[in-house]
Amino acid sequence: MLLPARVIRQQLRYHQPGDLSSALHHHLHLRHVPRRHLHRGHHRSPLVAAHPDSALARPSSRSFPSLSHPRVSAVDPTLFFLAAAASVGCAYLYTTYADTAEHPIPAETSQPRDTSASKTSTAPSAQQEYEYEHYFHVMAPNTQAGRPGNLTAEQTEKLKEMWAATLEVTGVAGDREKDGEGVSNGTATPTPSDASPADAKKKDKKKRSLFKKKDKTGADATSENATEDVNDKHGQTKEFQNALASMTPEELRTALWSMSKHDHPDGLLLRFLRARKWDVHAALVMMVSTMHWRLMEMHVDDDIMLHGEAGALATATSSTAPATDKKDAEGFLEQLRMGKSFLHGTDKDGRPCCFVRARLHKGGEQTEKSLERFTVYTIETARLLLRSPVDTATIVFDMTDFSLANMDYTPVKFMIKCFEANYPESLGGVLVYKAPWIFNQIWKIIRGWLDPVVAGKVQFCSNVDELSQWIPKSRIMKELGGEEAWTYSYVEPQPNENPAFTSPSAKEDKAQILAERKELQESYEHDTLSWIHGEDAGEGRNRLAQRLAENYWKLDPFVRARSLYDRWGVLGEGGKLDAYPRAGAAGGDGEVD
Repeated sequence: MLLPARVIRQQLRYHQPGDLSSALHHHLHLRHVPRRHLHRGHHRSPLVAAHPDSALARPSSRSFPSLSHPRVSAVDPTLFFLAAAASVGCAYLYTTYADTAEHPIPAETSQPRDTSASKTSTAPSAQQEYEYEHYFHVMAPNTQAGRPGNLTAEQTEKLKEMWAATLEVTGVAGDREKDGEGVSNGTATPTPSDASPADAKKKDKKKRSLFKKKDKTGADATSENATEDVNDKHGQTKEFQNALASMTPEELRTALWSMSKHDHPDGLLLRFLRARKWDVHAALVMMVSTMHWRLMEMHVDDDIMLHGEAGALATATSSTAPATDKKDAEGFLEQLRMGKSFLHGTDKDGRPCCFVRARLHKGGEQTEKSLERFTVYTIETARLLLRSPVDTATIVFDMTDFSLANMDYTPVKFMIKCFEANYPESLGGVLVYKAPWIFNQIWKIIRGWLDPVVAGKVQFCSNVDELSQWIPKSRIMKELGGEEAWTYSYVEPQPNENPAFTSPSAKEDKAQILAERKELQESYEHDTLSWIHGEDAGEGRNRLAQRLAENYWKLDPFVRARSLYDRWGVLGEGGKLDAYPRAGAAGGDGEVD
């Protein structure tokens, strides 16, 4: 820690002019002195007691002069400034290396971690804090604003409000009161049976007020209605109401944690808050409607990702499957085999890139359901490639040889809804490459459907040099004019590539991992409630977020069929990521440099 110039001047006064070595010696030891000894009221330096034989052991008359009795220093001004500069520099070096020696970065350990989850929040150890920061990179200098580890005080309060509303709608906050944790000043929170009818009515009204805004009139009402109209572009208010009416709190809770996967839970909620400009109510409506959409409409986790490509292949080749299901499965696989869109590599900011070859799409060739399932499957797979602090992806629309026969507005509208309503703050950028002139009028129509924020992320690139502003030319495929000798080649699902689904111990192993995950989720919810109520600073939540992420990758083989990217080697065991696996493992026709 650097010393104020006042303290440096005071130390120099206790030495003979020009005796810099003695002054520097005591300056370097001052960092070990408790701060309370540096208070102005202490007229005798603690260094005198610490070093009785040094030159500082002067008679009491040489004690620090008070402000009311200034004394003139015998040190030459030039010499003084040279001494001060040298002193500060030496102190900086000493402090830096001393801190490194006393507090080294913990090394990786091969010892197994304690997988038990406790509901009692404890202070994290240095090793645990390092592991958490190493996994989520929350302290990385390029962590963007509004993300875990980079929140303002106001944003932190909004996050607390969002968690309070989320835990209420999922029934967790109510469970805490039932468990007797809503105790204040030694008096337990009354149960509904103990409360009077008036109190019960008041409490019920208070609960409903979270989901129903107060009546407003005049300009405030007009402004609020306008905001709601913008936020309800995709009819999410109705979906929100349907979710509360048709889903139990436990089902909403399950949907929340299923959606979280390996993400930091705070990061998930912050996506919705940022998308709704930190309006907690609007963010909650958006998130709950998304949970309903995932669980009840698209069946993202219990069908699309669970059965995956192998499931589609089994349905497409089945002699007993319904004709409509067979056609949907065939359309899903057809898009994978032709490489209509695929994930490959990263841009200059480390974001995964999704390439869409528009010329390969012909309206009516696949069913609407197969198009939607393929779109969701690609987006969900891209989520698995995100590693903090990178939390968005880049889409490259290759418009080479595009014609009006390739234009289909229905899948475009579905894709817009996905990114604006169900996958908020997931799109880092959209690069439209080599768009022909006929696309100009089409773009005018599409732009009118886009949220202005999303539209602002669209960039047009007419040649590879412009594209290389976002993606290094060495990582741009040769088919796009770049230098990378890699081409898309689909690898069919392999027999028995999902052993976690069929092994004799699969059911027992999955149940054990799910039990651990449930315990971690309950601990995270418990610590979050304590954090909301100011009972602790929330350090335990960071530790639990890391353990939830690690737990997900243990659970992943049981809840997600292996994908093309697992076969390529992009996604490895335990969530290990390799954006550019070597040729042979990647399934490409050319070698990846």
